[in-house]
Amino acid sequence: MIGSWNRVLVLAPHTDDGEFGCGGTMARLADAGAEVRYVAFSIATKSLPDGFPPDTLAREVREATAELGIPDANLTVHDFDVRTFPARRQDILELLIDLWEEWQPDAVFQPSLHDVHQDHQVIAAEGLRAFKRTTILGYEIPWNNFDFAYQMYVALDRSHLERKTAALARYASQQHRRYADSEYIWNIARTHGINVNREFAEVFQVYRVVA
Repeated sequence: MIGSWNRVLVLAPHTDDGEFGCGGTMARLADAGAEVRYVAFSIATKSLPDGFPPDTLAREVREATAELGIPDANLTVHDFDVRTFPARRQDILELLIDLWEEWQPDAVFQPSLHDVHQDHQVIAAEGLRAFKRTTILGYEIPWNNFDFAYQMYVALDRSHLERKTAALARYASQQHRRYADSEYIWNIARTHGINVNREFAEVFQVYRVVA
């Protein structure tokens, strides 16, 4: 199935969410020749540590997605304030509908509906509305998911994980967070891989499959 997708859209509420949730899968898709587009909705300027300029995450996400094989032309970065997405729900939905009408992706990766972060919940819910005519998969953010059904596993090579961790390392402003530890990223991918007799994997909830 994954090899049949030509156009793949990744929705990241905040810069780095997409890399955490499906960075290895993005690398695998890029290697297979798929056109991958990445849309981030917030650069979280109000949440940056002291000493980092306001545009830090806009720069870091460009460097990170380049590590995964996504060209700059396929990256869109919005600047909704963090933790305000529920009040901007209609604006976000209209952006997503425009994306569907413009590009009609074969598959969409987005946060899980069980993600407890309010911004992630909005992207997940509005993504289902905007892209209900195509395949939709929810990616795992372990520290935000109180409930997650492991319904699809994407097997990854070591090179895909190397590029995922290299991408996340580009976020110098986020390295103070415990979940940014590269060993943690490797261990999650290794655990998911072992569960399906592969070396590494990422996991997804399946909301819709259109074949």
